[in-house]
Amino acid sequence: MSVVVLGSANMDLVARLPRPPAVGETVFGSDLVQVPGGKGLNQAVAARRAGADVAFAGAFGRDAHGDALAAVLAAEGIGAGAVRRVGRPTGVALIEVFASGDNAIVVCPGANAAVQDLGDADRGLIAGADFLVMQFELDPAVLLEAARFARGHGVRTVLTPAPVVAHDPELIALTDLLVLNAGEAVQLSGIDDPADAAAALSERAGAVVATLGADGSLLARDGSVAERLPARRVQAVDTTAAGDTYAGVLTARLDAGDDLPEAMRWATAAASIAVTRPGASSSMPGEAEIRAVLEG
Repeated sequence: MSVVVLGSANMDLVARLPRPPAVGETVFGSDLVQVPGGKGLNQAVAARRAGADVAFAGAFGRDAHGDALAAVLAAEGIGAGAVRRVGRPTGVALIEVFASGDNAIVVCPGANAAVQDLGDADRGLIAGADFLVMQFELDPAVLLEAARFARGHGVRTVLTPAPVVAHDPELIALTDLLVLNAGEAVQLSGIDDPADAAAALSERAGAVVATLGADGSLLARDGSVAERLPARRVQAVDTTAAGDTYAGVLTARLDAGDDLPEAMRWATAAASIAVTRPGASSSMPGEAEIRAVLEG
């Protein structure tokens, strides 16, 4: 069993602020840290720490940030044979984290934008995988090419459509599991109620898992809501990687043989741990810690 993540990798520059600044206003921050991130890298780390055999496909620059991200993959035991080193700066995310735990993010794609097609190394990884995980921080045309290839090789696809961008509707139709938050569900479907939005999207994708913040999460299939799971109540410090933690752990548990409701239970526990810590990949729990919360 194995998971391939085709996605973005960034160096996150994270500033902690008391509140969002108004236009033209200067607000003093209390801290500035540099943390490996990007939705693809985050999901790969989350899945790996939850016990999955993971490989990452994407692009880093030939720079210090790229070297740092490569070191993260090596340290986590994530396969990097399909990582491209390109002549563009490594992607960077500028992240503002506020006292409330909420955040605002600006992404400069850099090397991520160099991924314009599948290479032989990408195809080799995907063909041998059980799950292909993708996000919208790469060119949707590449994601569509990968989804078609995965479908042709019997590989299950997991897509996080974040941020929501223009894409070919075929991509959703080729998605076995769509994992998204309430806002993304509304934006992607054009339906104001998140549950109704997820239900409608499940008529287009194989299944939909929507995270709803304090309202927990839900599973939709065949046009209706099939399951609802409550949230785990915690004091959030930084929500930056909550969704990526959820998606990565969800996929890892599916890869381990869990059904969707049980995988959602693991993912909920993992995300609830991650939001109590600062940073993106640095906040993600391991399998033993998640299990302890579930059994506690």
